[in-house]
Amino acid sequence: MATDPTPPAPGPGPGPRPVVRRMDAVRQALLLFVHSKLTMCPDHRFAFASIGETVSMIKKDFSSDVGSAMEAIHSLSASESRYATADLTQLFKIAYHEGKIAESQGRLLRVVLIYCRSSTKPHHQWPVKPKNFTLDIIYLHDKPTADNCPQKVYDALVDALEHVSQYEGYILETGQGLARVLFRLMCILLSHPLQRCIQDDLDIPKQVAKKTLAVEAAQNEDGTPVSS
Repeated sequence: MATDPTPPAPGPGPGPRPVVRRMDAVRQALLLFVHSKLTMCPDHRFAFASIGETVSMIKKDFSSDVGSAMEAIHSLSASESRYATADLTQLFKIAYHEGKIAESQGRLLRVVLIYCRSSTKPHHQWPVKPKNFTLDIIYLHDKPTADNCPQKVYDALVDALEHVSQYEGYILETGQGLARVLFRLMCILLSHPLQRCIQDDLDIPKQVAKKTLAVEAAQNEDGTPVSS
């Protein structure tokens, strides 16, 4: 025989989940990217920059050190004010310089731009030169309003990507504001630029309906009866 202790009285139910701010989600997504890339290959190296009116380097020297990357990511902060312009010229200038260094070392440079402005179209004055780095973009935006023009911003980002990207660069966007959606987009960018399909052929994650149709098609080709 055994005696069980009286269970404690149930406490109050869980309160509402804390709101995850966009900047917090961006930091977590960057940490996910860094840790995942270093898990796949510890020879990946990272540097970090932020964009105000122009570009500011947060961590200029490329490094595989996780602690250094975490320190740079946690130092990122969101601006309380809107910027009237977003000039990407300096970003491309820095990337082009670092791309030449990477080429001399037998490496590929990739720029991952997370852009969060819904009312400010980015612009650049970058001449057409031999392309030596790949550009990926994640665009996090608000819904269209009288002040916001996310479609025009997106189109400008597409033009910038096509202008500078050496290999297949992806541009991914969401206006849902959900952290899990951002994490999913960041996972897509883990793919190596030389091992990618073109974005028009990208189908991740696959919809359940498409998977079912593919299975049924394969079964029909094999002559396996499929119930209706």
